Amino acid sequence: MGSVNSRVPGLVRRMLAPVWENRSVSDLLNAPFLASDTASDLFSEPKPSPASLLLMGKGIDLASERGVECDGALPRTSPRDIVERARAARAALGERAFILGHHYQRDEVIALADVTGDSFKLAREAAARPEAEFILFCGVHFMAESADILTSDFQKVILPDLAAGCSMADMANIEQVEAAWDDLIAAGIAEDTIPVTYMNSTAAIKAFTGRHGGTVCTSSNAEVALRWAFDQVGGVEGRGKVLFLPDQHLGRNTAALRLGISLDECVVYNPYRPNGGLTPEELKNARMILWRGHCSVHGRFSLRNVEEIRAKIPGVTVISHPECKHEVIAASDMVGSTEYIIKALEAAEPGSDWAIGTELNLVRRLAQEHPDKNVHYLDSTVCFCSTMNRIDLPHLTWAMEQILAGEVPNQITVDEDDARWARSALDQMLALPGL
Repeated sequence: MGSVNSRVPGLVRRMLAPVWENRSVSDLLNAPFLASDTASDLFSEPKPSPASLLLMGKGIDLASERGVECDGALPRTSPRDIVERARAARAALGERAFILGHHYQRDEVIALADVTGDSFKLAREAAARPEAEFILFCGVHFMAESADILTSDFQKVILPDLAAGCSMADMANIEQVEAAWDDLIAAGIAEDTIPVTYMNSTAAIKAFTGRHGGTVCTSSNAEVALRWAFDQVGGVEGRGKVLFLPDQHLGRNTAALRLGISLDECVVYNPYRPNGGLTPEELKNARMILWRGHCSVHGRFSLRNVEEIRAKIPGVTVISHPECKHEVIAASDMVGSTEYIIKALEAAEPGSDWAIGTELNLVRRLAQEHPDKNVHYLDSTVCFCSTMNRIDLPHLTWAMEQILAGEVPNQITVDEDDARWARSALDQMLALPGL
């Protein structure tokens, strides 16, 4: 692992001086702006009371994947001087810049966002602001790509830290997917298969989907997208197939619980095994060909978590994101996207108990926003998306100050041909009912 100096902008390094020099990347997690106890008036931690976020436990998970951090601690707030610089830069940019904050971002970043939401909502919001020259996307790389596809050539999409990726999106690269399609052709089923890719995928995968007549979906409209896809090859009751990328859990949960497709008709294609680890007969008998990918955070929740919280809090309502494993979804009371979870908490009765299976920063924010409800985190360890959290206040401040200095930092651009075909798949999603 190389020096931090080669991975992070110079201005951010200067914010951390003099402790910065000659540190490894892992040392960044313990840098002063993350470990500082200096409270920012942009947000405050929930107080220990029945109205705060209730955690089942804390602990270190050494088996965590890249893209997820489970170290027993929550992200710390930045020192006040960086907060003041961020506010000053934001004010100086005015309407030239539009800041988008994903729900999973830390609170001090959300405080500066013009709009918050899930990945597709934010991309559409960016497209709806044609007067903004700079779109600062506080999310991860694939989200910024979608914003670049949907915005005009005049607008420049900026990702404050280029290392903010997505482990799920990384689980399906275009070479692997093209090879998988060749396997479907060899099995004689490609012409009866429609690709559907989750929004949480690279622009290249979205472009692949567009080239092959498929569509993109979100966690909110996955059922509608799958019904549309099956309708292109004979309907849900027929024998046509869907290749679902890259999250196997969203595909399986939607097919089994919403479309009535049996789990036996859902197979998992493993790109690291010949023919995906499947026989030609298994491919031919399948209705859902699921890519072997998952969300590093949502994939952690287990049936044991659900059983433990129910034993601890009788009558608790368990609400989970559809990226969770099938056994977790089947044991939950409610299942839905981040927007669905937010609305469910807004409509909940005062005093009610909720165990939420989604990213920790969002759960913590919901606890703060609903002090009249008892909000519990479903996992047994403190766990947040570490790649998403690379977009911290120092990086956002650096990006804004670079713009003010006449530079365009970390611009995200999508290849013209990929953008055209990805836009085709996104347009097909926009044409679906109910979005």
